[in-house]
Amino acid sequence: MIRIAAVGDVHVDKDVVGRYRPALEQLPDVADVLLLAGDLTRHGTAEEAKCVASEFGDLGVPVVTVLGNHDHQCNQAPQVVEVLEGAGITVLEGTSTVLTIGGTRLGVAGVKGFGGGFAGRCASNFGEPEMKAFVGHTEAIAERLGAALRSLDCDVRVALTHYAPVPDTLVGEPLEIYPFLGCYQLGQAIDSAPTALALHGHAHAGTERGMTPGGVRVRNVAHPVIKQAYNVYHLAADSHPVDASVLVGRH
Repeated sequence: MIRIAAVGDVHVDKDVVGRYRPALEQLPDVADVLLLAGDLTRHGTAEEAKCVASEFGDLGVPVVTVLGNHDHQCNQAPQVVEVLEGAGITVLEGTSTVLTIGGTRLGVAGVKGFGGGFAGRCASNFGEPEMKAFVGHTEAIAERLGAALRSLDCDVRVALTHYAPVPDTLVGEPLEIYPFLGCYQLGQAIDSAPTALALHGHAHAGTERGMTPGGVRVRNVAHPVIKQAYNVYHLAADSHPVDASVLVGRH
């Protein structure tokens, strides 16, 4: 059994440092890895990233993350990544990593993701150059996620994004902003590989649980949704998208 701790949208700055740490120090007892689903900072500055590194670094378990839209606000994403990786936090963007946990190889593929909407109510790659660029960006990001998932050589696959891959986990958000919270292309990418679990954030007023059309469990781990330092999900070593056992532990 692999124990995956996850949280997103922690929006760390100087005034937040220390808020999560007491619970995080218990991680080695309850989880094998911590996945962060983006929006680690408020405005995406290198100084805020140092606060994230202080809060989420050196936890005694591997930490893997993707960036969120807030982490790009000040156009310092490369500096943010440099700070995080300097603290031993693995940052994914169309890439993947494999961790060996108790003899089981856990593969994590991640991207930030982007908007565009969901089947029947989505933007299309048609018309003005601006619209084609918007949807083209979404499609390119989803293709990178799918390729990263499919290329993994592992026993269990997990997809990590900031934007939502399904509308299920957006319930509670205004319908009008669904296209800015996620896109169906991410769900298709997740379904293109034998993925056991998909984690995302971004939708602060959303719902925790959902599922892709292909049957992959999706969990919205945005901090305002789970309302705690992290959730822990348990995956069996032979998990696959249809009958993967995903149990929620509250910590």
